[in-house]
Amino acid sequence: VLGRIGENFGAGFTGGMAFVYDAEERFSQLANPDSINWQRIASSHWERQLHDLVSRHVAETSSRYAAMLLQDWGRTLRHFWQVVPKGYEKYLPVPIAEEPAAAERA
Repeated sequence: VLGRIGENFGAGFTGGMAFVYDAEERFSQLANPDSINWQRIASSHWERQLHDLVSRHVAETSSRYAAMLLQDWGRTLRHFWQVVPKGYEKYLPVPIAEEPAAAERA
């Protein structure tokens, strides 16, 4: 998600994963803590996956906004959240963190 999200984000989220760009630092106020866990990107695997997704978005849509995010990836990455439904981490092919870490909540 590269745009804004609404209140109660993640309610009913039962599978998969989301990456949410949060330049305004509002995600924790809008997320549904009963349904999801979230943290900053903590794995080189998932960082590559995210970078590839944004790159593909640029290639398929010619989005100047997404291209700008890629150009300053070092700064951009710090504003992404990795979101997983509660209990779903065990089904992922690669752990969400290279070192054990609790979900970050502001």
